[in-house]
Formats: sequence, structure tokens, C-alpha cells
Amino acid sequence: MAGNSFGTLFRITTFGESHGPAIGVIIDGCPPNVSVDTALLEEEMLRRRPGQSRITTQRKESDSCEILSGVFEGKTAGTPIALLIRNDDQRSKDYEHLRKAYRPSHADMTYDKKYGFRDYRGGGRSSARETAARVAAGAIAKMLLAQEGIQVRAYVSAVGTVKLEQSYQELDLSQTESNIIRCPDPATAERMIELVASIKKKGDTIGGTIDAVITGVPAGLGEPVFDKLHADLGKAMLSINAAKGFEYGSGFAGTTMLGSEHNDIFEENDKRITTRTNHSGGIQGGISNGMDIYCKVAFKPIATILRPQESVDQDGAAVTVEGKGRHDPCVLPRAVPIVEAMAALVMADHLLRQRTNHNT
Repeated sequence: MAGNSFGTLFRITTFGESHGPAIGVIIDGCPPNVSVDTALLEEEMLRRRPGQSRITTQRKESDSCEILSGVFEGKTAGTPIALLIRNDDQRSKDYEHLRKAYRPSHADMTYDKKYGFRDYRGGGRSSARETAARVAAGAIAKMLLAQEGIQVRAYVSAVGTVKLEQSYQELDLSQTESNIIRCPDPATAERMIELVASIKKKGDTIGGTIDAVITGVPAGLGEPVFDKLHADLGKAMLSINAAKGFEYGSGFAGTTMLGSEHNDIFEENDKRITTRTNHSGGIQGGISNGMDIYCKVAFKPIATILRPQESVDQDGAAVTVEGKGRHDPCVLPRAVPIVEAMAALVMADHLLRQRTNHNT
């Protein structure tokens, strides 16, 4: 199976399955002398782990992350970093009825067609369990970025039809972790939580959007043709389970504006060139311009629902399938740290690429 690695210079390879003994990640290309904050690593893992609230799956995983290599005396050594996360609470029997059946909107049928074989226990590599490895790698990337004053933050901006009306500049993003839905506006968060709870009672699921903001980015990161910074961010976000859409800057809303309205006017502020507005989302020509980078990721309702659905099995025979066991009614709260991790991995990679360009 190809496609398990991501990045050019700061490159990760994830491994493991949802119901195997462990999952993990190898980080190759992280420079030496990056201070490794194990408390931050643990915090990032806890933000993504299952069983953290009444509106997430009740699978109980500690998601403790073991550092097997690449770190010495609290700093990266410049050698490959191996991180391991053991699986503690698999219930493979919950998936026995899916040995041959194809779940609607899952990867069951497509895996069978591609490989002629699939791990039906939680989806194997297609399970969102794999994203724990990304969060672990993203935590290391965040530590590298912090040395350059670059910060990545994300938050839930919509659940179904319940949406935040404020832009990120109007919000106190320090409040994101103050509630179980990870929305920085308390009033909107309560409405979101109530909606998810009501959907869960019905055995159904719901989607929404997550916004991400990257601050402290210097001008000059990104490549101008195929490896545009926003293109790599888009690939990163769309590689996340259940992600269905990506936009940055003005996004689709910009299509309703005139060029005279949309253009970001340059000006000088304290000997630094900035733009009066930021419809470009901090990226122009595929290269960062020094302004905040902001983007939005759309997530579908999770495909596993606790209701009977018509489908077929691998022989084409009609079957009825119904989700069993423990599943999220909404992916958004646990996807916030995943979005941050993927953004951090992209920024770390392009930071190192820019350093290489300056050294040639």
C-alpha cells in the first residue's frame, strides 16, 4: 500500500491499524536541537483521544505516546523520530457482522476493489484512529514552528446550521478549549452541543466546519507552481477522514466580490510591508506574504450511524447494516487538533524548504 507518507523535507510516515496492537509515526527530516515538550505532546494527544466527553465516542484509549528514537536529553537529535501509540480498547467483535457487508459511504467497497482484501475491524488503515499518529507528529512540528514564532490554532466554526457569525479576529481563541465542542464563543458552543446531543439520541450524525489560523508566518514560504503553500494545505486537510471541502482566504465568498473590492492593498507599517485587507488569506502566488493564513475545512456527517440501512455485501446480495459499538456523532471536536497538526506539518515542511533555498 502506497500513500502513507506526507511532506518533502519534514516528512512523516504513519503505520498501524485501528484494531492492531499499535499505531505510530516516523518523522524524518526534523532538524536537531528542537526542544521537545513532552507535556505539550501529551496535551495534544488528549485533545484528540476518544472518550473525552458525552458527545464523542466512548472508546477508552489513553493515547499515551512513547518516544522510541530521535530525542536525546529533551532535544531532537536530527535523526528519525519514532512515536508509538498502543491500542488498548479494541472491540473487534463489534465489527464481525461487517465481515462481508459494505457500509454506506465507507471505504469498504473501494478497498475491496483496489486491494481484493480489507480489514473489516474498524476499517483498518481507513479508520480515523490513524490520525492519532498525525497529531503526535504535528506536536513535534508545532515545537519546531514555535522556535520561529509561528502558531497554529483551530476551532469549530459550524455544526450543521449552527454557525459562528464572528471572524477569527473578533473571537478570543483562548476560549476554544473551554467547552467540549471546541468553539471559542460560549453561547454558540452551547447551541452546538445541544444539537449534537439531540442528533446522538436519534442514532444519527452531523457535520460542520473547522477554521484554522496560522500566525507569525514570515513572507516567502511556499513554492510558486505545483507546491503552492495553499495547495499543500488543501491536500493536507483533504487527507483527513470525513473532510469534504477546503477554502482559504476569502474562499468561495470571494467569487461574489469585484476585483476592486477583493484586492489587498499594500502599505508599510513599522518598516514592514503589510496589506490593508487580507482576502488573500496570507498567501499570494502560492507564497506566504507575512499576513495571517486562515482557512476553513468542511467535514461530512460521520458515515457510521446507529440505525439500520440498506446495502449489499461483497457478492452483491442485499443486506441490512447497522452500526454497533462506540462511534462519534460528530467528528468536529476531535478533528480540531487534527486540523492543527496537518497545518503544522505543512508549515514545518515549507519552513525547512525555505531554509534550504537560502542556503543554496
